[in-house]
Amino acid sequence: MTAQGFHPDLGTAPAPPARIHHVRAGELTADTAQTPGMRRYEAISGRTVGSAVLWTGETHVAPATSSGDHHHGEAETSIYVVSGRPEFVFHDGTDEVVVRTGPGDHVFVPPWLPHREVNPDPDDPAVVVISRSTQEGIVVAVPSLRPADGAAPG
Repeated sequence: MTAQGFHPDLGTAPAPPARIHHVRAGELTADTAQTPGMRRYEAISGRTVGSAVLWTGETHVAPATSSGDHHHGEAETSIYVVSGRPEFVFHDGTDEVVVRTGPGDHVFVPPWLPHREVNPDPDDPAVVVISRSTQEGIVVAVPSLRPADGAAPG
């Protein structure tokens, strides 16, 4: 059966990928870009499954820990809070802004926006699932959240 016979909406679109990839919980790899204060685990990426425009993984932030300041280059980032109450901190051009979250919450981080993750809980780790619009986990450490020229980020 051809791709067009498989689904009428495909029309002249390229044939779908040859298979679905299943990455089991124990198969995530920490061999990806890291930021001090947190641990990233890669699940879906160009390297792991051949994705062309998507990166997905988990981030674990230990109790009473703050990550280093960083951004993710051109990638849009979607975050889903699995457990804990992580905080996401960015600079709005005037002050630092703290976004407090809890399990089930979603967070969007725009491209190039310096930020950091904080887990203020003294006992429990925070775990989030992250998806990015690039197939690599881009992480760029920055010295500060404050824009270098004093202008608002973005």
